[in-house]
Order: sequence, then C-alpha cells, then structure tokens
Amino acid sequence: MGSFSIWHWLIVLLVVVLIFGTKKLKNLGGDLGGAVKGFKDGMKGAMDSETPAPPQQVTINKSTDPNTVDVEAKTKS
Repeated sequence: MGSFSIWHWLIVLLVVVLIFGTKKLKNLGGDLGGAVKGFKDGMKGAMDSETPAPPQQVTINKSTDPNTVDVEAKTKS
C-alpha cells in the first residue's frame, strides 16, 4: 500500500471517517493511549514484584521408584 497516491489515502481516510465518525475517532486516540499506559504500568508492576525462586534439587532413588523402567535391560533381553 506504500505505492498508493495521496488520492488513494484520502479516499481511505474518508471511508474511515464515514464509517466511524469524527467523535469516535477522537475517543479512539484517548482509549488507545490509556490502554498502552495501563499495559506499561501493569508490566512495570509485574517486573517489580517478581522475585526469582531459588532452584530446587530433585533426586530420584531408582531402586525404590516403581515407575522407573530400565529401557536398556528390556531391549537387550
């Protein structure tokens, strides 16, 4: 659409104004700005309150774990 002439863009603008009206277009800018500001504040608050959890070490004792299957022993026999 970058190759359109100025007349094409004016027609597109006219159609948008006819569909939405000038009052809705004015409110759209304020709504969009408020949404962006709210999103930034939310992300900033989430980053500030986020604390990394300490790493946890998991150990599994294979001799007592009934869900462990030794694949090598099953395929060789």
